[in-house]
Amino acid sequence: MSEHRLPRHVLPRHYTLELVPDLADHTFAGTVAIDLDVVEATDRIVLNAAELLIGEASIIVAGERSAIPVSVDEAAERLVLTPANGLRPGRARLEMAFTGELNDRLRGFYRSTLVDADGTERTIATTQFQSTDARRAFPCFDEPDMKASFGVTLVVPEDLLAVSNGAEVSRASLDNGTDRVVFADTIALSTYLVAFVVGPLEATDPIDVDGVPVRIIHRPGRADQTAFALEVAAHSLRWLADWYGIEVPGGKVDLVALPDFAFGAMENLGCITFREVLLLVDPASADQRELESVAAVVSHELAHLWFGDLVTMRWWNGIWLNEAFATFMEMKAVEAWRPEWDVWAGFGAARAAALDIDALASTRPIEYPVVTPADAESMFDLLTYEKGAGVVRMLEQFLGEEVFRDGVRRYLSAHLGGNTDNEDLWTALEEASDQPVGDLMHAWIFQGGFPVVEGTVEDGTCTLVQRRFRYDGMDDDGQWQVPVRIRTTAGEQRVLLGNSPIVLALEGTLVTLNAGADGFYRSELDVAPDPERLTAIERAMTVDDRWAATLGATHDPASFAGFANAWRNDPDLAVWQAVLRGLYTIDLVAPLRHPTTATEAAGLLGGMVERLGWEPSDAESDRTRQLRGILLVAAGTLADDPDIIGEARRRWSSRTSTDPAVDGAVVAIVASHGDAADRSECRHRFEDSATSQQEQRHLRALALFPGITEVEVLLGEIHQGTIRTQDAPFLIRSLLAHPRHRATAWRNLVDRWEDLNDRLPSNSIARMLEGIRALGADVDPDVDRFLDDHPVPQGALMVAQHRERRHVNIDLAARLDQA
Repeated sequence: MSEHRLPRHVLPRHYTLELVPDLADHTFAGTVAIDLDVVEATDRIVLNAAELLIGEASIIVAGERSAIPVSVDEAAERLVLTPANGLRPGRARLEMAFTGELNDRLRGFYRSTLVDADGTERTIATTQFQSTDARRAFPCFDEPDMKASFGVTLVVPEDLLAVSNGAEVSRASLDNGTDRVVFADTIALSTYLVAFVVGPLEATDPIDVDGVPVRIIHRPGRADQTAFALEVAAHSLRWLADWYGIEVPGGKVDLVALPDFAFGAMENLGCITFREVLLLVDPASADQRELESVAAVVSHELAHLWFGDLVTMRWWNGIWLNEAFATFMEMKAVEAWRPEWDVWAGFGAARAAALDIDALASTRPIEYPVVTPADAESMFDLLTYEKGAGVVRMLEQFLGEEVFRDGVRRYLSAHLGGNTDNEDLWTALEEASDQPVGDLMHAWIFQGGFPVVEGTVEDGTCTLVQRRFRYDGMDDDGQWQVPVRIRTTAGEQRVLLGNSPIVLALEGTLVTLNAGADGFYRSELDVAPDPERLTAIERAMTVDDRWAATLGATHDPASFAGFANAWRNDPDLAVWQAVLRGLYTIDLVAPLRHPTTATEAAGLLGGMVERLGWEPSDAESDRTRQLRGILLVAAGTLADDPDIIGEARRRWSSRTSTDPAVDGAVVAIVASHGDAADRSECRHRFEDSATSQQEQRHLRALALFPGITEVEVLLGEIHQGTIRTQDAPFLIRSLLAHPRHRATAWRNLVDRWEDLNDRLPSNSIARMLEGIRALGADVDPDVDRFLDDHPVPQGALMVAQHRERRHVNIDLAARLDQA
């Protein structure tokens, strides 16, 4: 067993945990009693602890209590306890007292803040334990397969709300201004799923979802923004319970909105935590993208109650399956709730981002060895979530939806309460489908990259071959079992494409090599596509395949606008998102080419912008409203259309609001052309926002202002701490791609590197560095040298991918200069 893994001589069965947070001093004290099974005779107990001061410790065996020495290994984040006479197989109880700090790094047991109605800053004590940070809140066996039940008690100020995984059993006054709140014992859980929150918060009245009470916990004054998420939760819980064929686990569901949160949300059983913007929303002022984000994240976390909480990966190398499957299930749940949103078409943008990373030499397999906590943290990326979900979707569509669901039900029912590996799911799916699922999936999971499927049509046949697709053009002979779904005018044909070419007799005229765009592969046909016969998602994938081939130097980048011209009248959001990804990238990497890009963009956008106008009709779909928003932004920033810019300024000044998507476009356009006065107003609107969505629109817009003074002001606000640390990395990322002042942003990052690493959430550093993709060699020829000298262990693979993708952009810029 790896030296980073705990020994298995002693296993936890139940934790009795009591915590006393001091929100004024930002500290906490606690006691933990762990009921143990001693499975092998041993002279020591080894468990995890980090950033805790351990007090007294004792061991109880057969009713006899004795003190036990504690040795702390800070580097390994471990405690080693050595009973005087060792331990024999049987039962034991370990008791410890400890203290710690409510940190401001958004991990472990940490502090968040809010400002109440009278302007007073208030503190919230909350948790984020995934992957390996439960050990920062209490001593524990902090590995996912060392499951145990938890009995949590919190001693809190009498005027504060307290929630945890279990339902509240009792709340009793201690006559000193505090209450002792006892929660029901949980089912067996991995430590990373334990949670507790204490603060000046409010709870909605519970809604009953087939016997399960569901509430939203929120800051005061935001109760009017909870109805949408409650509706989503009620639908998704019922839909998921039916799909899985298992009742909702845990007994209750609290959805907790937090002002400071490093992730999007966290699936703690019964106490799911969220960024506010992904839970609280006013449908009247939010656009379709913002509403879909809330619906997707709520559904994603609820999907985990079964796939992740009830049945859990054995070790962190398997986290991809938890997250990929929850991403896949969020799409299915939202699709069932709002079919008009066409969420699988929307997923095309996320899949395109994963394909973009996976086309690099520095990509990684979906699953790879995880040894250290930093390795575990680095798993949370596009390849785990979006590529993983794309591969799961491809498998489902190949096996058939009913067969796939039956296999998942077999898997869950066979492993309830336990821990699993990939092979357990593949075995269940093979039993349900009579297909070699394990063999089919092996290369997709354990080999990085993906294929391009090439089709040659001749005399009523199509010859299919595959090769690995990489931007650098290298072919390492990687091969996959590719479940190809071809659509012709006569229907669909399916084939499993392996190492050898396949000649397929076509039953009609070939329409696409990737029916439904569900395959995680690129496709190339030797015949031009017919847009009239393609679905919206297939049209979007066709555009995206062309852009990928352009980045791979198969096509002249200067010809992309001409190719996109064939889609200039397309009415679908996903198609235009694919077109604009290409145009924005050209503008990003070749800013001196902007006049040419602006002219090309104006020609492409003009017809649709004129057709849609500024005012939505009552009959319009949400996706059409969202399309209007992104086209207005492109017309006002990419095409620099003076009429669009002028109308945006008029609406900004008059605060005219006709549609949330238009409102968002106005903010982006004005900021992109704004001056100091506009910046001051934008900052004021950010501070005065009534919803998290309005707040985020104006906050992100602060990085768009063109002037150097406005860029430097924002950098100053980040370093002074007036921007929340959960948001700062994403603003820095945007500034690194600033049209005029990315060099200033980069120099500032270099100068402030140590401070940023000390203050910002550790999981955000690699995400912040995504902005380096925009840095040309003219900005700083030593970008790579700096990153060599300043590694990011918890995101090393992600940073390597950003660096390689930067060079893809540098090559693209050089090719544009030659055009």
